[in-house]
Amino acid sequence: MSATPHPQKNRAPRRVLAAAAGLATVGALVAAMPAGAHDRGHGHGRPSRTVDVQLLSFNDLHGNLEPPAGSAGTVSETQADGTVTSVPAGGVEYLATSLRTARKGNPYSVTAAGGDMVGASPLLSGLFHDEPTIEALNGLDLDVTTVGNHEFDEGATELARLQNGGCHPVEGCYEKGKKFKGADFPYLAANVTDEKTDKPILKPYTVWKKNGVKIGFIGVTLEGTPNIVTANGVKGLKFHDEIETVNKYAKELDRQGVKSIVALIHEGGDPASASYNYDCDSPGAGDGISGPITDIAKGITPKVDALVTGHTHQAYVCTIPDPSGKPRLVTSASSFGKLYTDTTLTYDRRTKDIVRTSVESANHVVSRDQAKATDMTALIARWNTLAAPIAGRPQGFISADINGRGSTAIEKPLGNLIADAQLEGLAPEDKGGADVAFMNPGGIRSDLVYGASGSEGDGVVTYGESFTVQPFTNMMNVVDLTGAQLVAALQQQVSGSNEASPKILQVSKGLTYTLDMTKSGAERVVADTIRLNGEAIDPAKTYRAAMNEFLAGGGDGFAALGEGTNKLVGASDLDVFNTYLAAHSTADAPLAPPATDRITIVQ
Repeated sequence: MSATPHPQKNRAPRRVLAAAAGLATVGALVAAMPAGAHDRGHGHGRPSRTVDVQLLSFNDLHGNLEPPAGSAGTVSETQADGTVTSVPAGGVEYLATSLRTARKGNPYSVTAAGGDMVGASPLLSGLFHDEPTIEALNGLDLDVTTVGNHEFDEGATELARLQNGGCHPVEGCYEKGKKFKGADFPYLAANVTDEKTDKPILKPYTVWKKNGVKIGFIGVTLEGTPNIVTANGVKGLKFHDEIETVNKYAKELDRQGVKSIVALIHEGGDPASASYNYDCDSPGAGDGISGPITDIAKGITPKVDALVTGHTHQAYVCTIPDPSGKPRLVTSASSFGKLYTDTTLTYDRRTKDIVRTSVESANHVVSRDQAKATDMTALIARWNTLAAPIAGRPQGFISADINGRGSTAIEKPLGNLIADAQLEGLAPEDKGGADVAFMNPGGIRSDLVYGASGSEGDGVVTYGESFTVQPFTNMMNVVDLTGAQLVAALQQQVSGSNEASPKILQVSKGLTYTLDMTKSGAERVVADTIRLNGEAIDPAKTYRAAMNEFLAGGGDGFAALGEGTNKLVGASDLDVFNTYLAAHSTADAPLAPPATDRITIVQ
């Protein structure tokens, strides 16, 4: 497909859909054409009946304009001998170069994204309400993206501003004489409607056209977005079933004569291996992937020819059968701009549809060994100049990496550190009188990395780095919970909506218990092992629990935490964290990674 070679070490095996019974192969199609129908202009000047359309895609950028630090900035790659190595990847300077190189020799090329382009962003983007990322995406020539859950972090009004432009309603314009122009590409939100009008808040779909070739894109986010976003972010909105919504608009596009359709779905799966080049179609189609996207893919109408997905931050190129049993491509390109997916969609001009049996796809590493795109370098430098007075301010000192997002462990060193900071900050009676603190794992967005990110020196934690760890600026809450409610909250980590994909809270020092993963559901939390400062939890006793406002609202499926009463609102999670770093570390006595000995794991 592509005239540009991709080094084998930076490419996942290319997935080719096998011909299914009753489907014509490309060769059969070409053989059946009238003489000259497949000629590409050599001699007769007639267009080919089929044309290869290149679909480039990525997902979950989260405002990572600069290369992500630490383990968050690597992808796992399985070598020929079976060993797994970590490959540094990501950064929009390199992503721009990768996409531009891939487009060479492909006159029909469209670039799409699977949501969460912004939100939970590092300081460089988050400090400016993600205007820098929208500018970068415009420079990447993104054609279309769906919304993800994080596009709603600041609410629908702010999302509309990112689409349409205009300076921030509170902070105004960030650069003198420059007004934010908004996105050059459409954000799609087919399954997000206004409660009052029942109409989508943004376009449900768009049609990409070139020289008579038409491909429709439908964009949806996960139906469960309200469970993982603050209540203010989704106020006044309804989120609808992904399958029903995609099928509805696929019919509409079909009636308009658009037969080639790609669904952009901000929901994903979990491959059996973390390596981006893992074959998730082994031993059979889709056998190596699980999670919500598998059922969604099996329910979406065969009118849709491919699914670009996201949300789980995983890498995969799989074929999952559609409802008619025919193989269909489902892709995801990790996160933070570390990979992109290159897919060939063979378009039949006569049927106006994709020839499914000839679809090819592979993930490619956004290598840092290639040249940087100079326009992206200039964009980053411009915004860094504006952020510098805040970003480089030292907050504390560490003696080694303290992993959070990059840790695969159930109990994460950075999670313990954050929970301890919250407990200490909210324990004084005038601050809430907290007895225990809980931190949601999804709110830990990065690692604290020992190596210097700039000129600050090794071991120095800057404001920009601590912001990257906790970018939401959630306000801290302290609430009354009974012992029974505390136990219920711990059980909700592994039951209810979290049973299939457990969300293990990070807990402050003094709280200990056993998690038995050989059991199922709520029984995984061994209730009689739960201790607070060495004492068994009393179901009838009232405890003061500190947590961010997202958890206090019952987010992430923790309904028990949402039942708290006598609420006191404290400082922001970021302020509490930075205060703790300053109080517990100096250049001569840096903070060491805390032990991970609060949750005993049985597997």
